[in-house]
Amino acid sequence: MFTGPIIFGFILGFILGSRIRDDTFPPSSYIVLILALILVAWNLGPFPYYTDLPVATGFVAAAVGIMAGRILLGRG
Repeated sequence: MFTGPIIFGFILGFILGSRIRDDTFPPSSYIVLILALILVAWNLGPFPYYTDLPVATGFVAAAVGIMAGRILLGRG
C-alpha cells in the first residue's frame, strides 16, 4: 500500500473539513456520505500502477479527513 496518497488525501480533507462551520449535519447524513464514498471510490478504482486495493485510497482518505476535520474542528 502506498502511503503518499493516503497521507496527503487525509491532510487535505482534514483542512477542508475544519472549514465547514455553518451547516449542521444530522447523523443520517454521515451514513449517506459513507455509502456514497464507497460507491465513488470503488468506481474510481486505484491509480493505474497501484494494485494493492481495488478502491481509490487517496479519495477514501480525503473523505475520512473531511469527516474528521468536521467533527473535531468544525465547531458545528
